[in-house]
Amino acid sequence: MRCPYCKHHDSKVLDTSHDSHGGIRRRRECLKCRQRFSSYERPILATPLIIKQDGTREEFDREKLARGIRISCAKRPVSAADIERMIGQVESQLQKAGKAEVSSRVVGDLVMETLKEIDQVAYIRYAIVYLGLDDLKSIRTEIDHLLED
Repeated sequence: MRCPYCKHHDSKVLDTSHDSHGGIRRRRECLKCRQRFSSYERPILATPLIIKQDGTREEFDREKLARGIRISCAKRPVSAADIERMIGQVESQLQKAGKAEVSSRVVGDLVMETLKEIDQVAYIRYAIVYLGLDDLKSIRTEIDHLLED
């Protein structure tokens, strides 16, 4: 593993831990500059193509999903770890489905389901864009549904 500080190619592993999605976090120390850093390894499993509403298809983009979730969680008490876990769950569920193609609606629904549990304000923010809530009445209706649950 290349050191992010001095770019040396050799490091030693100090600690290894596993997460629930099959990823491995390794704490490392560079053998040259002695700086410590972490690396994260996760298996690369095939993710399905995402079918957009206009019928086009594109590769699942973890970073694109992360941007959308981070925007909805901006200035909310949602930790970066919660966001990463949410993204990992969505990606894992898509991989477990075993389908070659999945509607973007499925991805959005998975995000909405998880956001509802984590932060209701972030859920509403995401819903405004995802569901296309374009007036106060439709936003109010979604809030009322949220309050009923």
